[in-house]
Amino acid sequence: LLKNPEVLRDALIELERRRKAEEDAARARAVAEMAPKIYNSTRQVVVGNPAGKIVLVEFYDYNCGYCKRAFDDLGALIKKNPDLRVILKEFPVLGPNSIEAARVAHALRMQGGADKFWAFHQKLLTSRGQIGKAQALAAAKESGADMARLNKDIDSQEVNASLQEVMQMADALGLTGTPSYVVGDDVVVGAVGAAELQGKIDNLRKCGKTACG
Repeated sequence: LLKNPEVLRDALIELERRRKAEEDAARARAVAEMAPKIYNSTRQVVVGNPAGKIVLVEFYDYNCGYCKRAFDDLGALIKKNPDLRVILKEFPVLGPNSIEAARVAHALRMQGGADKFWAFHQKLLTSRGQIGKAQALAAAKESGADMARLNKDIDSQEVNASLQEVMQMADALGLTGTPSYVVGDDVVVGAVGAAELQGKIDNLRKCGKTACG
C-alpha cells in the first residue's frame, strides 16, 4: 500500500460503486413491490396529464428550500412534456410545521380538483419563511377551498391514514430527504434539476428505462 497507495483509492471507489448499485437495486425492488400505492393511490394529487404515459412522482416538504427551488423545474417539465403525469406526495420531514402544512394539504386534496390544489401548492412553494398551519390555511382559502369542511377534515382519520401511507412508502424506498422522485423504476434523491429528470423521461420514451444501454 505504501508503494502503491492508489490501490486503496481504487478499492474505496469500487466499494462505493457496489454500495450504490446495491442501494439502487433495493430501491427498484421496492418500487416494483409498492407500485399500486406509488402510482394509483386514492390519497394523492395528480397534475400535468392525468392520462400521461410517462409518470413522475415527487415527494416534497413545504419547508424544504430545495423543493422550493425545484418547483420551477417541475413546472417546466409539465410544460415541455404533454404526456407527463405528475403525482404529488406530501413527505413532511422537517418538523411540526411541515406536518401541520401537510395535514392542510391532505384535507384540501379530499375536496378534489387538481387546479385548486396546484394553486395551493404553488402558493406555498413560492412563499418565503416557515410554512405552518396558518400559512397553509391562508393558501387553501385563497385557492377557493371550502374552509368549514377543510377545518373539519384536518384531524380526520383519512388525513392520518394519508400521512402514514406516504411515510411507509418513503421508508420502503429508503428516502430520507426532499425532494425525492420516482421515475420509472428509478429513485432520484435530491434537487437534481430539470435537465437530469428530462433525460430520464426521454429515455423512458426511447427504451422504457431511465437509462438506455
